[in-house]
Amino acid sequence: MLYSLYEVGHAMMTPLRAAIGFGARVSKSAMNPWAQTLVGRQASAALDVFEATTRRYGKPEWGTMTTKVNGQDVAVRPTPVLERPFGTLLRFERYPEDMAAARGDANWADPRVLIVAPMSGHYATLLRGTVEAMLPEHDVYITDWTDARMVSISDGRFDLNDFIDYLIEFFDEMGPKAHGVAVCQPGPGLLSAIAVMSEDGHHALPSTMTVMGSPIDARCSPTVANQLAMERSTDWFEGNMIYTVPWPYPGVLRRVYPGFVQLYSFMSMNSDRHLNAHYDFFTHLVEGDGDSVQKHRKFYDEYLSVMDITEEFYMQTIIDVFQEFKLAKGLLEHRGRRVDLRAIDNVSLLTVEGENDDISGIGQTQAAHDLCVNIPKDRKFDYVQAGVGHYGVFNGSRWRTEIQPRVRDLIRSNFNMEEERDIRRSADIRRRKDALSLRVAAE
Repeated sequence: MLYSLYEVGHAMMTPLRAAIGFGARVSKSAMNPWAQTLVGRQASAALDVFEATTRRYGKPEWGTMTTKVNGQDVAVRPTPVLERPFGTLLRFERYPEDMAAARGDANWADPRVLIVAPMSGHYATLLRGTVEAMLPEHDVYITDWTDARMVSISDGRFDLNDFIDYLIEFFDEMGPKAHGVAVCQPGPGLLSAIAVMSEDGHHALPSTMTVMGSPIDARCSPTVANQLAMERSTDWFEGNMIYTVPWPYPGVLRRVYPGFVQLYSFMSMNSDRHLNAHYDFFTHLVEGDGDSVQKHRKFYDEYLSVMDITEEFYMQTIIDVFQEFKLAKGLLEHRGRRVDLRAIDNVSLLTVEGENDDISGIGQTQAAHDLCVNIPKDRKFDYVQAGVGHYGVFNGSRWRTEIQPRVRDLIRSNFNMEEERDIRRSADIRRRKDALSLRVAAE
């Protein structure tokens, strides 16, 4: 019912938003004699703030991207590599011609890195800054998760087991000796996938895994979010957080944790900060401070873009990760088998935490070191970034100047260029054979 009411409310606001939009254009018009007066600027700013806070934000586009390699511009093309109903393996393909010119070597090779984006309400584009910092020296892939309301119920369910399966399939597609970077919520999923791959002797086992700001053991330094999960029953979560997708979405009748509910939860935790940010936005609009206005818009265009999560994934995460701490206790199961983190013995580990993280407290991510007991000590690394909160662990100046260089150094210390070239040649041969088989089958 709540989901339907939300949709009705949005529809009812449409005429008002149209009128407000018209008023905003009139208030800024060069033909308006009041446009450049203080009253005119304040009215225009108020209309802009209203529009920004009531608009529905769709999935942001990655758009045209470039990066710099050895001081030269290199064009980047986001390219789907493997598409599944609930997520796509997306590669940020740097144009080969640009890379050959920048590197002075047509046979250049960089480490393949899979950034595992959180499935916690925001789209993978929230990690735009994470991707941009990695692009100059890495062949970057990301898990581009699909909004559950856009997935037909005929495509089945998606829970934590499926999440782990997707990661294994994505690593398999990328090939052996890639590198995994889990940002926030997917840390338990990445550890579990690598544990399963290690136990199975999987040919595409990654060389390194980096886990940042993640609830590996949510019992450590519990935050407000952790305490809420522990204090509420599963019935409460099912009754207050799970709703049915209404018509006309493709996922009609699918049970989900709606993105707008998650967004309210996010913003209520730091309501004063968001209110102050929008007041500053209003002030900057009045003052004509274009740089500050653009910075605000850029952040909130990503932050206010939210997606739905399937009921089964959300509830399993709440129960297994935040209430029963199954991974930390060695009780988590995947497809009926115990996830044994002791099986990981040939993958380097880096954990990163933010000193002021109010989502994953200090120690929650570090717990991975105590659980992965068979990784040699000289292949385990931990870093706590002073002065940053949750978002600052993977975005912003500290990420670019302090954290990302440590991730890069770990990856480079486990990277062999000649071996990488052999892997790429094998992958190219396999893709050509697959393409030929498809053409033969079509004929």
